[in-house]
Amino acid sequence: MKQIKQIHAHITTTGLAVLDTNLLGRLLSTSTTCTTSYSNELDYITFLFNQLPYPTTFFYNIMIKIHSKTTHSLNAIPIYTQMLWAGLLPDIYTYPLLLKACTQAHAFKLGWSVHAQTVKFALSSNIYARNALIHFYSMNERIKDAKILFNVNDGLDVVSWNSMMSAYVRVGDVFNARLLFEEMPKRSAVTWSAMIAGYVQCGLSKEALSVFARMQVELVKPNDVTLVSVLSACAHLSALEQGRWVHGYMKSNGMEESVFLGTALIDMYAKCGEVELAFEVFNGLKEKNLLTWTTLIKGLAMHGRGQEALDLFSDMEKAGILPDDITFIGVLCACTHAGLVDQGRQIFHSMSRKYGIVPKIEHYGCMVDLLARGGMLNEAREMVESMPMQPDALIWGALMAGCRFYHNVELAEFVGKHLLQLEPDNAAVYVLMSNIYVASGKQEDAKKVRALMEKAGASKTAGCSSIEIRGTIHQFIVGDIAHPQITEILIKWEEIERLLNLGGYVPNKAEVLLDIDEEDKEEALGRHSEKLAIAFGLISTADGVPIRIVKNLRVCNDCHHVTKLISKLYNRDIVVRDRTRFHLFKDGQCSCKDYW
Repeated sequence: MKQIKQIHAHITTTGLAVLDTNLLGRLLSTSTTCTTSYSNELDYITFLFNQLPYPTTFFYNIMIKIHSKTTHSLNAIPIYTQMLWAGLLPDIYTYPLLLKACTQAHAFKLGWSVHAQTVKFALSSNIYARNALIHFYSMNERIKDAKILFNVNDGLDVVSWNSMMSAYVRVGDVFNARLLFEEMPKRSAVTWSAMIAGYVQCGLSKEALSVFARMQVELVKPNDVTLVSVLSACAHLSALEQGRWVHGYMKSNGMEESVFLGTALIDMYAKCGEVELAFEVFNGLKEKNLLTWTTLIKGLAMHGRGQEALDLFSDMEKAGILPDDITFIGVLCACTHAGLVDQGRQIFHSMSRKYGIVPKIEHYGCMVDLLARGGMLNEAREMVESMPMQPDALIWGALMAGCRFYHNVELAEFVGKHLLQLEPDNAAVYVLMSNIYVASGKQEDAKKVRALMEKAGASKTAGCSSIEIRGTIHQFIVGDIAHPQITEILIKWEEIERLLNLGGYVPNKAEVLLDIDEEDKEEALGRHSEKLAIAFGLISTADGVPIRIVKNLRVCNDCHHVTKLISKLYNRDIVVRDRTRFHLFKDGQCSCKDYW
């Protein structure tokens, strides 16, 4: 831009601007490609535009484009009005720019008026304007309107199909998105990326990886956006082998580890239990942003490596990176999983005192969880009752978990009433309350809670565990008999049970349903999903290979105890990621130190 201004000064002082009026127009056009921030140079570019004696539609479009990319994008509308007053007609590029400005500003009614203008000037059927309209309506979640535009016109191109498919993805309708995907006459890398990202956003990570595998078969080269989504799916499923393959693909194809890809790799490795590899990627990145630091802090928190997370947070501050509210959630979670109560208090207070960040309900949730886990139930209750906002089910649930851990029946009953008022159909509340009664020897009260649960029609979420074997994800639910190798799995589990019994193992039946007899309780415990997954892991992998499992619920006490024993019996590292954290079982011990 400095050189642009020097040229401008030269053609002005020499009179060339008067002799050749096209020079100023070319200077304006060039200046828009030389700036990294339109907002910073907007005054100068506007000055250049105002010097044009007879600006054409092309130059008005340039000004509309510039305004559409600033924080005050709706300033593009007066430029359009000025163009009409000058007697100029809009062209096929004008309306996509205006619609982009309206989308950015969330100005639906104004965008609707722009649509009317496309009809008025007979440009609504133009492919560029139509695609922009489909995108505009989809961004505003007006799927029916987008579909009408998509259906009533001929001559659709790949952008039209991608825009409509993305519209379905945006509202979580992956079924119709997939139907459209299969109907497409031609698919670009953007198409594949949108479909994969759609599945990931809806929590359908297995389907996302399936689409990616098909993309490879059809020899479509993935871009950075594709791989970020794939890594996210691998992280969700703890699919380490596939995540490593993606990392290897990046290296073999000379793809640079950008800050976005690098952050996705860190997240994947951390969520797959490979924190050291996450550190390796982190240390090798040329550029790190706030999200990169926060992702690794949260990864350390999940693994119970609280002090390391705090040290990394300190390094981030020294690097001049200012934390945001998401960073503090990660840091407070690190304190929670490691039992660092004093440090958690200090960090919580520093949010507002040092950084001016007002704590949100998530931060209070972390603090209640930290205090409750640390046995400070009264202080946790006081925090809940003094919060500046109404506590939600997660806040009361954190306090309830502390009641379960410390067998505080009186407080549990108080908390349970609040939870059931907020979520009367949540079976987890009834189950937790029942387990607290059982642990306290109050069997009759536990039965009453179970009866209330049945009356409310609340059903407990089935435990589900997954394990990756040679790039394929295998899922098990409690009592599962659907797996093709179920016979071998049950034979292996019988072997495990014999060895456990010889070692003096006694099943912990406290957390099993009360209305079944003792023998059935033992069988029910033996069919928990992670136990089936562990048995499958033992018959499917070589000796010494770590077994990695992801579970959708909190690991129960019996499964936690049994997994510790299996890790010693079979000399295997077993990594379990449950709903809240990682457990590394090794030589009869767990990394959580029974604090989860």
